[in-house]
Amino acid sequence: MLTRRTFFQSSIVAGGSLVAGAPLVLPARLFGAQAPSERVRVGFIGTGNQGMGLLKRFLAAELGEVVAVCDVNEGSFGYKELDHFYGRLPAKQLVEADAKKRIKSGVVPTCEAYADFRKLLDRQDIDAVVIVVPDHWHRIISVLALEAGKDVYCEKPLTFSVADGRPLIDAVRKHKKVFQTGSHERSNPVSQFVCEAAKSGKIGTLQKIVTKVGYNNKVGPGPGWQPMPVPATFDYRAWLGPAPEAAYHVDRCLYRFRFHYDYSGGQITNFGAHCNDMAHWGMGLDVGGPTEIECLDAKFLPAGSLFNTATETRFRCKYANGVELICESGPEMVQTRFEGTTGWLQTGYKGTTASDPALLKDCPPAAKGTSDPHSAHLANFVECVKTRKEPRAPVEVGNSSAVLCHIANAMIRLFPETGPVVAKWDAQNEKFIDNDDANRMLVREVRNPWG
Repeated sequence: MLTRRTFFQSSIVAGGSLVAGAPLVLPARLFGAQAPSERVRVGFIGTGNQGMGLLKRFLAAELGEVVAVCDVNEGSFGYKELDHFYGRLPAKQLVEADAKKRIKSGVVPTCEAYADFRKLLDRQDIDAVVIVVPDHWHRIISVLALEAGKDVYCEKPLTFSVADGRPLIDAVRKHKKVFQTGSHERSNPVSQFVCEAAKSGKIGTLQKIVTKVGYNNKVGPGPGWQPMPVPATFDYRAWLGPAPEAAYHVDRCLYRFRFHYDYSGGQITNFGAHCNDMAHWGMGLDVGGPTEIECLDAKFLPAGSLFNTATETRFRCKYANGVELICESGPEMVQTRFEGTTGWLQTGYKGTTASDPALLKDCPPAAKGTSDPHSAHLANFVECVKTRKEPRAPVEVGNSSAVLCHIANAMIRLFPETGPVVAKWDAQNEKFIDNDDANRMLVREVRNPWG
């Protein structure tokens, strides 16, 4: 008998996702009109700043049934902004309040809240998980979810190191699961239009791409900072997990984890995972990488500061097709500019422009509300869970974008000692050629028992 569960766990059917550049319309079958037995049952792992944002969109678009949430934080203020109150109990309350609002009569389903993600993965009634945790947990939780038979949506950057990529790709293909990287610009009609236009030659032969990543948007304590007591509602040991042992400070965790190399890669892996993914997309190189890379500038906080990722940087890549990529810090959070022999196109969070307005004649308007890129990206994932097609940002694409950011960070971290050094990169084998110092940064130590 073909049950809903066995259908979801069948092999992936060959085929593509929705057409790039098509109107951002979410199919009616993804919404609440379908019978409960046909709705995808989902667990959210990580309910902090980004996790709660995705959860709210998932509920607003009625993409499926959220039956469980998980976070090592029971609930607290102080995520991206001081008045943000997030965690597993606020998430549980949000889901149950949404269900109560939608169900006019009968029993309102409950949403289980877990502190340990493994208990959520043990549930056989969960079809898919949305993983929105610090980067150092991405591969570990994703692989365990795949082994538990779940389809996976994992936030970008997909990996924490170059060495994380291959085991994750192998797990996705071995278990025949749908895997979506949270590179939501792949579901943005404007980004689709610009990248496809660059790829198709509408600005002539592509010569140069310039990407922008925002400056650090938080300030942590400087040298001499002191440890703080761990809040009673926060399991700090579980939060650290595979990362090195370290004294607790509120600015080490929650939203600010991204400014510590032990858990993330700064704005290069945060915003850079979007704009540099678009750079690869626009040059028609979804899977692959540069032939050489060079850090041109990097600035850091004083030694002993709690935050240790680069505050400003600029790096250059060259590709086998002759394209040069420059990625640099700036006031724009995300911006990608394609320069060709006959014109240029530029898009980012502040809008889209071109050398000739005629190039933007067919560019769709920016989407808002429940049809924004985040919602559409989640909808594409749910659609693919049902159809078993490949999503817009499959695991190989997410890995290539993350690898570019990781090798950039390797050169950035070496910059204070070496200055500008051109490093040759072997994209097929994912290693530097004749640069042992940089190669040592492609693997991140994993603390037991997670190793």
